[in-house]
Amino acid sequence: MSPWQQIGDWLRDDAFQLFGQHVIWSDMIGNLFGLAALALGWRRSMWTWPVQFVAGAVLVTAYAAAHLSGGVGKQLLVMAVAAWGWRKWHGGPQDQGGQLAVRFASWRERAVLIGCTAAGTLAVGALFTLVPKLSWNAWPDAYIFVGTLTAMVAQARGLVEFWFAWLLVDLVGVPLAFSSGLAFSGLVYVVYLALALWGARDWWLRSRTGAPVLEGAPA
Repeated sequence: MSPWQQIGDWLRDDAFQLFGQHVIWSDMIGNLFGLAALALGWRRSMWTWPVQFVAGAVLVTAYAAAHLSGGVGKQLLVMAVAAWGWRKWHGGPQDQGGQLAVRFASWRERAVLIGCTAAGTLAVGALFTLVPKLSWNAWPDAYIFVGTLTAMVAQARGLVEFWFAWLLVDLVGVPLAFSSGLAFSGLVYVVYLALALWGARDWWLRSRTGAPVLEGAPA
């Protein structure tokens, strides 16, 4: 057995049980890294992107070892957006404290985000429906996946709407995780929800304290 397969097998092993449900290592590690990435995003730390990248890499390893091409493809896309987000923040506008300047999206940007999210969800949901092996729950999975990408894109652009996108993802992610027997993921989504509320308030206030606002953005 190759080292790659050994790592993949370990990531798919049980870490512990929670509420009678088995929690595997990849689920636990991936979710904890994702949670850390969101907390770092709240603090506008550049580390949010490499941590998100590692979270995707952990899940890629587990999915690849289990020959789940759909999961691998989704996480590779998340990793690509994380790499793009790092680049955007590295050269993005800074506030007086030397951190990323955040702002509200313009109405045009909001329309693009909403339109792309709706179109993406329809396209991905249709794909998951046509190829059932890519997802066990096509439409909710498509909504969460595309919504997560939308949130990451908004985060990369320093938009306060990033947090509202996460809140909308959590509204489906929390009940779906618990109903699917993924108790650990469900609890992490609850923490995501709390972080998203606090993060939205923090970025909202910071957007009104000297951060540059693009033309057309709401006052």
